[in-house]
Amino acid sequence: MRILVLGGTVFLSRAVATAALALGHTVTCVSRGVSGAPPVGAEALTADRSRSGALAAAVRGRTFDAVVDVATMSAPWVREALDALDGRYGHWTFVSSVNVYADLSRRGGTVGQATLAPRHDDPGAAPPSERDPDVYGAAKVGSEQAVHERAGDRAHVVRGGLMCGHGDPHDRYGYWANRFARGGRVVVPDSPAQPMQVVDVDDLAAWIVTRAGTGTTGTHDGTGPRSTLDRVLAATAEAVGADDLELVRVPGETLRAQDVAIWAGPRSLPLWLPETHWGMADRDVTATVAAGLETRPLAVTARAALAWERELGLDRGRAAGLTAAEERAVLAAHTGG
Repeated sequence: MRILVLGGTVFLSRAVATAALALGHTVTCVSRGVSGAPPVGAEALTADRSRSGALAAAVRGRTFDAVVDVATMSAPWVREALDALDGRYGHWTFVSSVNVYADLSRRGGTVGQATLAPRHDDPGAAPPSERDPDVYGAAKVGSEQAVHERAGDRAHVVRGGLMCGHGDPHDRYGYWANRFARGGRVVVPDSPAQPMQVVDVDDLAAWIVTRAGTGTTGTHDGTGPRSTLDRVLAATAEAVGADDLELVRVPGETLRAQDVAIWAGPRSLPLWLPETHWGMADRDVTATVAAGLETRPLAVTARAALAWERELGLDRGRAAGLTAAEERAVLAAHTGG
């Protein structure tokens, strides 16, 4: 196949390009050219999608068997891409998000669940913020609508969950691989019932490419098997933890009293969620598994995440998690010492 990847230089879009090349496809990547080069073997085109007409000029006269778009926050970008390639593609995959669902507390939900009202403007003019899930989710709903309207029975919408592994720029799951590898006493949330789902970015990318090849359409949640945060952290610790690692369970009331944030961002415990958001990490993926998504053991993902952390630097400043000083303060508050 001739595959166009809108992006191709960072995380999922790069993994999609890599997977497509590994399967013998001809790959073209279109990016702004500021986040590095696409994988070796892919053709690189440059276009800034924030500039009207830039993408259309970059792909003028070209035809593709499949297109994969991972645009984050801008429905206008998605509409313009569909218009720019109108009549010149066979299959269109749009990567959306589980943040599209209106009720994030609902556990075991499927893609038939109600979504947020669509947002059709461009909140993505500023960097996307997954800490504002309603804006992010509403923009994804608006993008999904554009894809269904324009691509119709050639459209596959993948609502991505928590992706991890090599190349992850979000510092969430990687925080735990990094912290466990450094050992010692580690603060973890005492939330044994909290659900959690993760998917290795390479597994999701390979599935997206394979589904494009088979012409899969409709909508799927793109995430891994249902589990709990306890089991995910335990498996990660077993895979990459130092010999002196000790997981210290700290109750939610103590974490909140210490101003520890949920999910992501500064002074947070990544992946920790209140019950109001448990549904975003507890999707019923029966249909996705039936459509062929296969996931590797979490230990393999943990080792890939740690390798990436080491490339970036284990002691660097992070976008998510606790600093060493913050963690010591939480431990002291927990133990009274």
